[in-house]
Formats: sequence, structure tokens, C-alpha cells
Amino acid sequence: MLEILINKKERENEIALLENGNLIEYYIDEENSVRKEGNIYVGIIKDVIKGMQAAFVDIGTEKKGFIHLKDLLPKIDEKKENIDKNINITDIVKPGQKVLVQVKKDSNLQKGARVSTHINMPSKYIVLMPNTDIITISQKIEDKKEQERLIKLVKENIKTGNGAVIRTSAIGKEQEIIDDIKNIEKRWDKIEKTFKNDKDNKPKLIAKSENIVKKMIIDLPEKSIEKIILNSKSEYEKIKKFKEETDYIKETNIVLKENENILQMYDIEKEISKLDYRKVWLKCGGFITIDKTEALTAIDVNTGKYTGNKGVEQTIYKVNEEATNEIVKQIRLRDIGGIIIIDYIDMNNEEHKKKIQDLLEKRLKEDRAKTQVEGFTKLDLMEMTRKHICSHKE
Repeated sequence: MLEILINKKERENEIALLENGNLIEYYIDEENSVRKEGNIYVGIIKDVIKGMQAAFVDIGTEKKGFIHLKDLLPKIDEKKENIDKNINITDIVKPGQKVLVQVKKDSNLQKGARVSTHINMPSKYIVLMPNTDIITISQKIEDKKEQERLIKLVKENIKTGNGAVIRTSAIGKEQEIIDDIKNIEKRWDKIEKTFKNDKDNKPKLIAKSENIVKKMIIDLPEKSIEKIILNSKSEYEKIKKFKEETDYIKETNIVLKENENILQMYDIEKEISKLDYRKVWLKCGGFITIDKTEALTAIDVNTGKYTGNKGVEQTIYKVNEEATNEIVKQIRLRDIGGIIIIDYIDMNNEEHKKKIQDLLEKRLKEDRAKTQVEGFTKLDLMEMTRKHICSHKE
């Protein structure tokens, strides 16, 4: 059973996702948020940097966006094709040229946003990819017959010139997918028309990405959300309207508890307060430490107080096993993205290493973020990547 809690404070919303009463995701959505990831802009090419095969793009924000050559060229399936290395960016774009771009990574204190002409528009059952013929499917859909059925269904119903990523929620669906394709293509047609009819030749925002709550509702499986509980009448009205406009939460119970502290009612404030802690203790007596840097997040596993009684190798495996479950929980709760390096306690037993990697991959399937486990490196460090659910603040 999933419940979404929306606790409105003076200038922000605290958003918590609970599964069977346990906190699994937590976000803060600020009223004057500068998040731009997913937004679609009319951009104007400013400076073309030939040596870097990149360009700066004015999207109307304080810092100019940055775009690479590969994000200006037509999208390709990188498993089958390679970008022609003889192409020069100065032959593709010129200063002053108007481009339709989407923010892929938010700006920070040092850099402007990374943008791309490869637009992704998520809906309930697919992610629409305009201007490409690539139809691909979520790795979490493992049944080969279902993969083939879904790919065939989408190919038969999507417009020529549009591609898609088929989402996990599409399993077992047919007419719902067809309707979903029509709706998201209608949204795209409106955006494309706005861009083509724009005569100002000035940077501007033309489509804003969904907020955290709506994105959560879209991403989660159909009928999995039992309740949405809010303490704000204005937020309640927004969710009611979203419910009326879509079929995504038609059976969800939306409850208004005006002026109440929702998080206090569910007794999860203490757990939320621990999300800033560097050290996280395990039930067995071991612990993990989480250190974020500009380049990556390093997670270290330690035996701590745990000594075990079945030999050194078994003791190490027990701590690493429990640490894996906690690591997956913490990276989802803290929405850790980018490169993640896990320094497990050294294991000499190859079977134990395989079991740990298998467990990590299995548990990550529960995460709605895109993850990729690269495996143990030559230095016996586990390397993985995860895409943020919620983009960074500037």
C-alpha cells in the first residue's frame, strides 16, 4: 500500500512516499524553486566552441545553457550506431540560431544547465521521444513475449517520426497505452507548433515539467496509490483537478486534514531528520558512511560493533548483505544521483561477491529512478549510477 503525504509549510511542501507505513522517498518542493530539469525552452545559440564541439545556449535564465554536439545531432541508438567523428559543430549551428531544447541537468553555482535537442516527454505508459524512430523498453520488463507485444503495439500506434521508451507500468495494458500515446503526442504537437510559430527570436520557456507530486503519480504503478493526504486546501484542489484531468489516480482516496502537521501524524519526522547524517547504523552493529562530492558519492561499509560467530568470511558477508539493503534504501530516500562508489568490506569468496551484486541489482528494481550497476572494479569497489528523481537546486 502506497500513501503520498504532502505537508505544506510557509514556503515549501514536504512530500513523503510511504509503503506499508515505511518512508521510502522524501522531497522538499520550495515555493520559489528554480528547478529547470525537464523544462522545454526556445533557446538561442550564443557562442560556438569548436575545440569542445559544444555551444552555449541562451534559454532566458541567469546562466547560459551548455549543449554538446551529440545533443544537436539526430538521436541515434548508440548500441547500433556511432556518431560521425568528422562532423564539426560549426557546420551544425551558428550564433543567433533558434533551437528547441530541454534541460537535462540543472545548473549549479559553477555551471549553467546542460541542454539537449533530444526531447523526452514522460507519460504513464511511455516516454515520448520526438524526432527519432527508436522504440525501446524498460529493462525491468523481462518477459520476452510481453516485450514483443508492447513494442509491436507502440509501433502500430505512434506517429511516424516519433520514438518511445515503454515504461514498466505498461505491462498488461493495451487501450490505455493507445490513449496515452495520443495524449502525449497531442501535447508534443502543441509544443512544436508554438516553437515553429514563434517569431520573437528570443529565449523563453514554452513547457514546464511536472512538479514532484505529479511526477510521482505518473511514475508509480496504476492503482498502487491508496491515499494522498494533504494539509493545504490549495494543494488539495490542485490534486483533485489533476485527478479529474487524468485516469492516473481515479480510485485514490484524497484526504484533506487542513492545518495539521501530516508528517507528525505519521510519526516520520525523526526518520526524516536522520537523512542528513553521514553515518547510518545497521541492525547487526555495522554501519555505512555516505560522503557526497562534486564528482561522485562514496559509500563505505564497516563492521563496526559486529563480530559474528560463524567465521570471518561469513561475518563480512553478513555485514555487506545488510549494508546493501540499507544502501538501496538510503540512495532512494536521499535521492542520490550520478556516480556512486560502494566500498564493501573485502570479500575473498567470489560466490559472496556475486550474491551481493545480485542483491544490489534486485533491490534497485524497486527504485523508480533509472539505475545501472557496473559491478566490482579491479580495486574491488562496486560502481553504479543513478539518475536523480528530483533535480538539484541552483
